[in-house]
Amino acid sequence: MPATATAPIIPGLAIPDLAGKAVLVTGASTGIGAALALAYAAQKCRVALHYNSSQEAAEKLGRTIRDGGGEVFLVQGDFSIPADVERVVEDSAQHFGRLDGLVNNAGGMLGRVPYAELTETHYDAVMDLNARSVLTASRKAIPWLKRQGGFIVNTSSIAARNGAGGGAGLYGSSKAFVSNVTRGMAKELIGFGIRVNAVAPGTIATAFHERYSTDEQMKGMVATIPQGRAGTPQDCVGAYLFLSSDLLSGYITGQVIEVNGGQLMP
Repeated sequence: MPATATAPIIPGLAIPDLAGKAVLVTGASTGIGAALALAYAAQKCRVALHYNSSQEAAEKLGRTIRDGGGEVFLVQGDFSIPADVERVVEDSAQHFGRLDGLVNNAGGMLGRVPYAELTETHYDAVMDLNARSVLTASRKAIPWLKRQGGFIVNTSSIAARNGAGGGAGLYGSSKAFVSNVTRGMAKELIGFGIRVNAVAPGTIATAFHERYSTDEQMKGMVATIPQGRAGTPQDCVGAYLFLSSDLLSGYITGQVIEVNGGQLMP
């Protein structure tokens, strides 16, 4: 059965302290972000669903959440543009009158470019989307989160620790930035009741790899996974929900949870 707001992506799971929370999920129209939007809605969160160019997918997902009895706010923005990032956060918080959680999931590789061929333009594009947007969204969200406490969960990557594959080194470096920013923010914000953690997915079968990895590359990556398969967006959901709940992870902050089927065992 497809997951809806009333047919949870993790059947039977109910996390009571998430109910009613206003959560902004960035990059939420497809892949891991879409699975997260459904999962938070299933936990009776009010979900701000951010998208950039995938309007049709976002609207379809929004209808799915509403049809299941959930509350969702769709908001568009190009996360390579800081002003758009600020607007998305502010509009989401204003819509719900509060913000309890921010999931910084928007990002992308933007192409495989070897270091020897790296241009300033490509560097700026990757770092603006994957690194700067996390700082900007978090900075804009912090005053809202301070009002009652809350959480930030960032999406890092296995590439942050293994250097990434051919031509993806800059992407990996941008995600290493996210992992370290997670730790620094956790130290600064815990005094305000804001926990900051990250999830680092491994090789996940999404449009990301359809776009940037050949079949041969995917086979090579899967061969390094002890569980013998690529992950799915649903495989990642539990870690995010866990880190969002004070009941489940109230004494956890500044951590990066690896979700990779054993592909990397730090």
